[in-house]
Amino acid sequence: MELSAIKAAARKAAFARRKVAFDHVGPGQAGHLSEVLAGYRGVPLAGYMPIRTEISPLAAMAEASAHGPVGVPVIQGAGRPLAFSRWEPDAPLREGPFGAMVPVEDDFFEPEILIVPLVAFDARGGRLGYGGGFYDRTLEQLRARRATLAIGFAFDAQEAEDLPLEPTDQPLDMIVTESGVRSF
Repeated sequence: MELSAIKAAARKAAFARRKVAFDHVGPGQAGHLSEVLAGYRGVPLAGYMPIRTEISPLAAMAEASAHGPVGVPVIQGAGRPLAFSRWEPDAPLREGPFGAMVPVEDDFFEPEILIVPLVAFDARGGRLGYGGGFYDRTLEQLRARRATLAIGFAFDAQEAEDLPLEPTDQPLDMIVTESGVRSF
């Protein structure tokens, strides 16, 4: 079986596990993420606007925005790294590509911490995304300039073994779930 088919099967299984977790999650899912971010007060960071069954980092992002810049990804086009526009709780948003909300007014900056959405992760910090390569390209570009912390944020149920990873896949430095934190 070729790699694209293996990745598609891994994504399908992970999406199914994520949906079950999403349907059963209680309040406080971003509690551990808030604790991690409290150790980086004022450091420019980017989260994401959750779509479909993604775990929501919005509560942690709102807390962090009181201490420094917080942004959300804005897709610049296929094959290009993401840009990050400053986000504030309750600021006006518009629909961006793939249905993710983005700020009405773009105010771009470079984050030093990325809260990364994902489909699946493994025990070594590997990440399976949606297949567009946006975060891999973005992390590669940011890490070429300065140390950039990549924090995967997911439900425990999204952990998988033997993810089909490629040399271009950027590793996570940490994974935060609804139940805890793991550093790699």
